[in-house]
Amino acid sequence: QFACLSDNYGFLIHDTDSHETVAVDTPDGKQYLLEADMKGWKITQIWNTHWHPDHAGGNAIIKEASGCTITGPAEIEGKFPVDRIIAHGDTVNLGEVEAKVFDVSGHTNGHVAFHIPSADIAFVGDAVFALGCGRMFEGTPGQFWDSLNRIKAWPPETLLYCAHEYTASNAKFALHADPDNVALKVYADEIAAKRAKDEWTVPTTLRRELATNPFLRADDPAIMAHWGGSVPSETFAALRAAKDNF
Repeated sequence: QFACLSDNYGFLIHDTDSHETVAVDTPDGKQYLLEADMKGWKITQIWNTHWHPDHAGGNAIIKEASGCTITGPAEIEGKFPVDRIIAHGDTVNLGEVEAKVFDVSGHTNGHVAFHIPSADIAFVGDAVFALGCGRMFEGTPGQFWDSLNRIKAWPPETLLYCAHEYTASNAKFALHADPDNVALKVYADEIAAKRAKDEWTVPTTLRRELATNPFLRADDPAIMAHWGGSVPSETFAALRAAKDNF
């Protein structure tokens, strides 16, 4: 994991058996190549979560330098280089390590996540953040809520590698959205202390997000009562609209 651009995280996964290396998203192709070179690794694959330039914009430069195979959702086509199109239910492999592809659309209509059950880790792009979720650029509230429910169904010990350092800002809204949540207040204090020392808040655990992230808690009776909505997707919509204008 490494910082790149203004607030993105970059991720390289290396398999010591096959010597393959995956770049998860490519916000800054030159930085990815530099980081891989410092490790003595050659990037053999790219896994894109969605089409936005700060997630797929480095595909071409990495492909040119390494000859890697690029895998991503159909929405990548026509915007950035891609070799293999994947969708919900597909799998990708790094050597013998298998990652399952999940539809987590809502931020964009083709957004996917890569869940590696054997390691209890997932790369979720901009679908969900520590104490937040991505802005709903293309999807609908019901679509996005269904996506979050797929994430919520993973084992709670799953480490979520989200793509941006937005947590301090997200914490401010979360405290506004769910002011009586004691676990959230503890978490927010920890985040403030980490950021004061310029420490990362990513990855986070699904367990902690289930207890504190208001967007994952849109089906909680207290959240629903506070934000309205007869069904969780309506509550989620109210929360997302409020965060957009917070």
